[in-house]
Amino acid sequence: MNRRPWTKKESKLLKKHYPDMPTWELAKLLNRTECSICGRATTMGLRKSQGFLESPYSGRMRPGNKRGWPTRFRPGHTPFNKGKKGWSAGGRSVETRFKKGHRPQNWVPVGSIRTAKAGILQLKTTDTGYPPHDWQSVHSLLWEGFNGPVPKGQIVVFRNRNIRDFRIENLELISRAENMRRNSIHRLPPALADLCRTLGVLNRHIHKRGGTLPRGGTAPIKKAKGESQ
Repeated sequence: MNRRPWTKKESKLLKKHYPDMPTWELAKLLNRTECSICGRATTMGLRKSQGFLESPYSGRMRPGNKRGWPTRFRPGHTPFNKGKKGWSAGGRSVETRFKKGHRPQNWVPVGSIRTAKAGILQLKTTDTGYPPHDWQSVHSLLWEGFNGPVPKGQIVVFRNRNIRDFRIENLELISRAENMRRNSIHRLPPALADLCRTLGVLNRHIHKRGGTLPRGGTAPIKKAKGESQ
């Protein structure tokens, strides 16, 4: 499809005339389709004026307006499918329909293990038919077995980035924001990347002691209760 870009002059004319001029007239004026006019108006946030909406040009169905009258449902109209339950294709379609309790070809029982995206191992814990609920990461389940449910907004990751090292000491809980920073750190210069890693470790230790790491200021770090200054 060949698309003609909108010029500044066309956009200016559209902004000036769209609120009060019928779309078909604008299309003729700018040598464009009505769909193009409406799409561009939506992108620019333009709306028809109240005066235009109240005029005959708007095409709104007001009392006394007979526009579209021949195709409207009349009072007391009975739909053609009244009393019919569902729809059936008929013929031999019954022979090839999915039967109640049907399971897809790739179905596996609870307790099965699969390799998901990025090579992460997942365990099937339920059989609801909704994969995001049925399959759980093995390393997350292992961490929960020792520490309880994973808090909202946090995830379990591998400390040494080896996704086959399931030792409990190799698993740690971090926020999704921290995970995003870790996955973006490879784009930084080596020296800056090392500094970010060091700050991350320092921040985690400070949080464990009940304090917070100041951002861009000289405010002192809060000490844990009972700790000497």
